[in-house]
Amino acid sequence: MHRAKVVLIAMLAPFSAMAAEFSGASAFEFTRAAVAFGPRPPGSPASKKLQEFIKAKLKSFRCEIVDDAFTASTPIGAVGMANVIARFPGTSGRAVVFSGHYDTKHMPGIDFVGANDGGSSTGLLLELARVFSSTKRRHDVYLVWFDGEEAYVQYTGTDGFYGSRHLARRWEQDGTLKKILALINVDMIGDRDLGILKEQYSKASLNALIWKVAGELGYGRYFLNESGAVLDDHFQFVQKMVPAANLIDFDYGPNNSYWHTPKDTMDKLSPKSFEVVGRVLLEVLRRLEAPAAAAPPSAVPSR
Repeated sequence: MHRAKVVLIAMLAPFSAMAAEFSGASAFEFTRAAVAFGPRPPGSPASKKLQEFIKAKLKSFRCEIVDDAFTASTPIGAVGMANVIARFPGTSGRAVVFSGHYDTKHMPGIDFVGANDGGSSTGLLLELARVFSSTKRRHDVYLVWFDGEEAYVQYTGTDGFYGSRHLARRWEQDGTLKKILALINVDMIGDRDLGILKEQYSKASLNALIWKVAGELGYGRYFLNESGAVLDDHFQFVQKMVPAANLIDFDYGPNNSYWHTPKDTMDKLSPKSFEVVGRVLLEVLRRLEAPAAAAPPSAVPSR
């Protein structure tokens, strides 16, 4: 997985307050609710129940809900999957995307509930939706819960990242990709011992912004100088030249011993970790929504 001065102040004031509204405790509880459904591999009854839970919450958050169901060809045969997409409309014609996956790995006979790996991204995105429901937007903001992030056998060009591969193609065809100013994917960000890798496939200028914001907010110790390449849902968009970044803590437990095991449970997570990531993301969004940042992706500094 392995944007005259008075006008500017008036425009940015609602966004300046946004970061203080994000609740790590709320994101943690959203995660707990998702994990309570049990193992959630694509196509399972638990997965479908979680989809409906996410949609029910989104309806209360006054956003557009987009269904994105598809059938994936997997090593175990055809599997029905569904991304869940929430859109909070803006006025600029540009878009910012926050994404993560909600599925858990297909592990028959193993009680893998994926509190961090699948649960934490689900909960954090739901808390972002709650915050966005009470704020006005400059850009369209999409929240995407990907299905089928996990590989059935081994990550290849055809196994794993089913939901992100599907949506990247769909958005390329309907023109949405051209509108995206930034896409930030989150994965395994609830670890109480949080340490986010500077992921190497990510857009360097977007990583630089995220790390700068984290430092200025006093969260620099959670955003490591250590770098490494991790294939994840963001990579499908990187390949299509979308400025994308992946925030992942891929050191989960001693020697990563909790990853893809029954040990990936809620007691390993912390509301503080959700708070750190959520507040950084909201401040990054505020800066992306400042008028000076609303340039087309081609104007964003390259690697």
